[in-house]
Amino acid sequence: MDISAKLTSKGQLTVPKAVREALGLATGDRVVFRVEGAQAALARTPDLLDLAGAVPVPADRRDADWDDIRSATRRQRYGA
Repeated sequence: MDISAKLTSKGQLTVPKAVREALGLATGDRVVFRVEGAQAALARTPDLLDLAGAVPVPADRRDADWDDIRSATRRQRYGA
């Protein structure tokens, strides 16, 4: 699908209805632009809350303290 849109003097674009429908975009949704050379692609970004439960967490780690998790991750990554 190739659809054009006009850039305003303030750098704003209206995403055409056909594009919004194809991507399932609604008011308040966030999008991301990926620029590769002289071209850009527009994509809908996922709502991170929709990803909740997508990664299995072992039972013994479910109630772990986030500060402890971040510290352990930094130690593993940076050796600090």
